[in-house]
Amino acid sequence: MYERFRLLNGRFRRAALVIATMSLGWYSVYVGLSAFARDFMGRTVAGHVNVALLLGVLQILSTFALAWAYVAYARRRLDPLAGELR
Repeated sequence: MYERFRLLNGRFRRAALVIATMSLGWYSVYVGLSAFARDFMGRTVAGHVNVALLLGVLQILSTFALAWAYVAYARRRLDPLAGELR
């Protein structure tokens, strides 16, 4: 039983590390571009929409996508193992 708990803990930690790294990495790129690439971020994409606004919307969408990916992973790989341990 201890081995199953260690497996569950390892799977959770890996998933959390990957998702946190992706999320913080993407956010850091966005902040870095906002701070140091003002001309690039100010470029118009369509109408009144510039690169900064577009990347900001993508930031929000990527947050939801990462949350969805984690939930799918947890249902498939974590929940059955946690159910066994209960």
